[in-house]
Amino acid sequence: MEKKTFSFSNEKSIRIDKYLSLQIENKSRSFIQKLIDDGNVSVNHTNVKNSSLKLKEGDEIEVIIPDAKEVSIEPEDIPLDIIYEDDDLLIVNKPKGMVVHPAAGHAEGTLVNAVMHHCKDNLSGINGELRPGIVHRIDKDTTGSLIICKNDNAHNNIAEQIKEHSITRIYRGIVSGVVKEDEGTIEGDIGRHPKDRKKMAIVTKNGKPAITHFKVLERFKNATYMEFKLETGRTHQIRVHMASTGHPLLGDEVYSNSKNPYHLEGQTLHAMTIGFIHPTAGGYMEFSAPLPEYFEKLLSKLRNQ
Repeated sequence: MEKKTFSFSNEKSIRIDKYLSLQIENKSRSFIQKLIDDGNVSVNHTNVKNSSLKLKEGDEIEVIIPDAKEVSIEPEDIPLDIIYEDDDLLIVNKPKGMVVHPAAGHAEGTLVNAVMHHCKDNLSGINGELRPGIVHRIDKDTTGSLIICKNDNAHNNIAEQIKEHSITRIYRGIVSGVVKEDEGTIEGDIGRHPKDRKKMAIVTKNGKPAITHFKVLERFKNATYMEFKLETGRTHQIRVHMASTGHPLLGDEVYSNSKNPYHLEGQTLHAMTIGFIHPTAGGYMEFSAPLPEYFEKLLSKLRNQ
């Protein structure tokens, strides 16, 4: 266990999670937020419950960083659909049903197990033993483009671009019902659902700003094929935003109450395009993952109705 103490001496207040992520080397803001959630951060000898707490001049902060748990993650020879690879990073097309990193109930068969086998020891370690190389995620049943970082320099660089919302992220999805607007923008802070902690929701308190731009690509009898461009990247953002409009993603078992007539396994959502500034070369790069087979078949079925 490691204990760190800080004295806040700025006249201008700042969020505690932002301040600590700047003070503690090689610890991401999400790592700090988890420390706060777990009760490991106190201000003036009182436990902090909220990551958005604003520090005031003279505040004394104490942070306890627990010892890392020894976890044995075994590399697994699982085929990867590699879109691009160099010495700094790997772009993979994640299949449906694959969890990104090991967690309770998913110790094997994850993308991390597969990447560890492919990259050997060449993965960033910033996000800890359970998430080597992982700088961002997509849901288990969402398919498509994902960046894997091979070293800490690449990880820090890509993480900063994500933080600044400068990465291009374009998704394709099929939603329930016919969306009337050709294009538009959905805004609504996203945070934990007040009654169901396993879900996210649009909230008025303790949420994070979320902006989704959408465009209709094709309309069907009872569904709409759409493109989404993320300005922010919150957990379940597209799923929550579309459900809030009354047009949840087809197959979404969490945010939709409608029946699933197409026997889908999870939401019909694909992370098609990702674009970013290369962490070493410096130029803009953009990659697209083709629509998965199940998605193409569903589009064909909808067109023929």
